Amino acid sequence: MNISISKHGQQQVEALPAAALIKALEPEQYKQYLAVRVNGKIRELTYIPAEGDELEFIGFDDEDGAHTFRHSSSHIMAQAIQHLFPDTKFGIGPAIKDGFYYDLDSEHIFTDEDMAAIEAEMKKIVKQNLKFERREVSREEALKLFGDKGEIYKVDLIENLPADAVISLYTQGDFTDLCAGPHLPATGMVKAFKLMSVAGAYWHGDSSKKMLQRIYATAFPTREQLDEYLFNLEEAKRRDHRKLGRELSLFAFSDEAPGMPFFLPKGMVLRNTLIDYWREVHKKWDYVEISTPQIMRRSLWETSGHWEHYKDNMYTTLIDGEDFAIKPMNCPGSILVYELEPHSYRELPLRYGELGCVHRHELSGALHGMFRVRCFTQDDAHILLAKEQITGEVVRIVQLFDEVYNLFGLPYTIELSTMPEDHIGSVEDWDIATRALSDAIESVGKEYTVNPGDGAFYGPKLDFHILDSLGRTWQCGTIQLDYQLPGRFDLEFTGADGDKHCPVMIHRVVFGSVERFIGVITEHFAGAFPLWLSPVQVKILTITDRQDEYAGQIAAQLAAAGIRCEIDSRNEKIGYKIRAAQNEKTPYMLVLGDKEMESGTAAVRKRGEGDLGAKPLDEIIALLKQEIAAKVR
Repeated sequence: MNISISKHGQQQVEALPAAALIKALEPEQYKQYLAVRVNGKIRELTYIPAEGDELEFIGFDDEDGAHTFRHSSSHIMAQAIQHLFPDTKFGIGPAIKDGFYYDLDSEHIFTDEDMAAIEAEMKKIVKQNLKFERREVSREEALKLFGDKGEIYKVDLIENLPADAVISLYTQGDFTDLCAGPHLPATGMVKAFKLMSVAGAYWHGDSSKKMLQRIYATAFPTREQLDEYLFNLEEAKRRDHRKLGRELSLFAFSDEAPGMPFFLPKGMVLRNTLIDYWREVHKKWDYVEISTPQIMRRSLWETSGHWEHYKDNMYTTLIDGEDFAIKPMNCPGSILVYELEPHSYRELPLRYGELGCVHRHELSGALHGMFRVRCFTQDDAHILLAKEQITGEVVRIVQLFDEVYNLFGLPYTIELSTMPEDHIGSVEDWDIATRALSDAIESVGKEYTVNPGDGAFYGPKLDFHILDSLGRTWQCGTIQLDYQLPGRFDLEFTGADGDKHCPVMIHRVVFGSVERFIGVITEHFAGAFPLWLSPVQVKILTITDRQDEYAGQIAAQLAAAGIRCEIDSRNEKIGYKIRAAQNEKTPYMLVLGDKEMESGTAAVRKRGEGDLGAKPLDEIIALLKQEIAAKVR
């Protein structure tokens, strides 16, 4: 809720803190508010408004509100630890995404049993509904207070504060902490919390300093929200693409090639099916496919600007005494293709699609399964067009994105990233390009947020953050508008006026990379891919070896119909085979016994639905082909 404090209303509210004001205005809803944003700055609900203040009351659904809630929770946890382990020295206890932590120096090694005891003590503190009370002190007073308590880490923090820093303390009951705030009015507002884990952390992240114990935790306004969060955490572990990649024999990693995935036979089926779909969509939307070299001369990367702005992430090599680089991007290759022949305005937009393998030197600590790798296939497209075609082309790309993401059931949000400090080109060009993107996305009624300073070094971009089945977001698609590279390479086309003009380039991907998208959809579908995408679409299960020949005949007919299948003719009970097929996330099973063999049918089982009964093979094939063609999720 937003409120403006005017002179007219000042006399009535000047002695009221923000909490009392919102309680008077919204007596039924006021408890949902955790803090107040005053003239853009986050403050506590104890703040007393002044004339001219613009107040925005915020709840847990606001990032600052959640931060305030969890920061207060970290103080409650620290107080509980102080009660149970009084010799503990405290480091820092910030709120972080989805939770908070506190760094602790203690001779005691914290265990799972300790976590339960700390939670029990936290509940007592919450029940007492202790007020969070703020006071500002001098540097000398703060040093004496924490020095007398032997809180060496707090003393270190104070000594490293700027000379003009305001030093504030927060007290709830018998616990006082050094903190800038803000906090909740009282401990009683923290209704649900959970201590998650213990890890090690060096003080100030310096390995030459002492290793502290870091307790991670989370907190929510309601038990239902906490339970949902914990369920989603467990579900995320179950869906982890690295785990499923191994279990389903899709892909693997090796220390011999860090950050470079190995696709296994079933993974290659998944990958190739996805690529076939990519080609189908791009042909429909009038893209032509090209392929460009992996290694190109340093001079090319100097002209493009990558040598100056991206060299630390590039793999380089020496060939015939000359510097070359393995491409980290596909765009310079597309430019070289464009340069091979003259172009007219009649050809534009010219849409080059490329499934180009690129290599980037990511830090080893940043590598994460298929989500952050050093070698990947970027589903790139580079579009050369005239400036007046930008809006129409961006709209067209968004329509393509909608088609692809809707197929996988992936809604998205859009983020407009603007000019970074490390950029090429004039500010004027950047302003024009940024407005062109915002105008285009607004023209189709799409909403977006602005991410200042996070554009590519050559142009602003629209990033598409897709939302998976667990509500997590992944940045996959991007549309980058580039006024710079075409000029740096002196690209041109002949306009309708007969003169030479420089085109604009749009860089865009829809998957982001084939590898990353496979990781995303593996977790999104929990490995249970739709029939059209599944590496094995049908598992044929025999009850005895008498059905082996019949199983082979069915497999041959399925294969002839373009349906991927496997036979499980192991000497195992049928229940075991069914469970094995279920664990492999197989969409359909055909169970064959003597009855089915005699009648020329198969007992059909469908993932998620169970037994569909016995059906003739031609009916089964028609059913499967229809579902595959429709790409049913």
